[in-house]
Amino acid sequence: MTDATEVWLVRHGETEWSRDHRHTSTTDLPLTPVGEEAARALAPRLEGTRFDHVLTSPLQRARRTAELTGHLGAEVVPDLVEWGYGDYEGITTTEIRETVPGWTVWTHPTPGGETAADITLRLDRVLARLRGSQRFLVFGHGHALRALTARWLGLPVVEGRGFRLDTATVSVLGYERDTPVMLRWNA
Repeated sequence: MTDATEVWLVRHGETEWSRDHRHTSTTDLPLTPVGEEAARALAPRLEGTRFDHVLTSPLQRARRTAELTGHLGAEVVPDLVEWGYGDYEGITTTEIRETVPGWTVWTHPTPGGETAADITLRLDRVLARLRGSQRFLVFGHGHALRALTARWLGLPVVEGRGFRLDTATVSVLGYERDTPVMLRWNA
């Protein structure tokens, strides 16, 4: 690895459910008008940076964010989908905690959804593509990108709980003296 390797992460713009704090994995929601405007506002921040590869989740909220930033030809990578929430799809953490006190996707089971081991396998496949001396741009989702970052840093996916990631933000992963690091976060 070289210090020139970078992985730019972009979380998709706002959807109705992200705005309302509802867990959204497989439900393929569009961006809200606010989310579309925020995605367009990312374009100047990405402009002028040459990316060797542009990857996106197959879900429309990530693909549309890529398009609105000027990256119409992004390669669709199924492994970049959001953490599968199973029975908790479409409901909030507050609602889940009414029956499972203290629940988080990071620390508790998700009935009918993915486990930390499942998402580790999936995101490690993505990481295998990202390691190298190139610059990548990746459009994805909150929990999955946080888990990917944890894996980039050599941590278990559950440590992604410490990396808040807002919609329509840019984060950058890279290296410092051959050590994987966060260069910029939630910007």
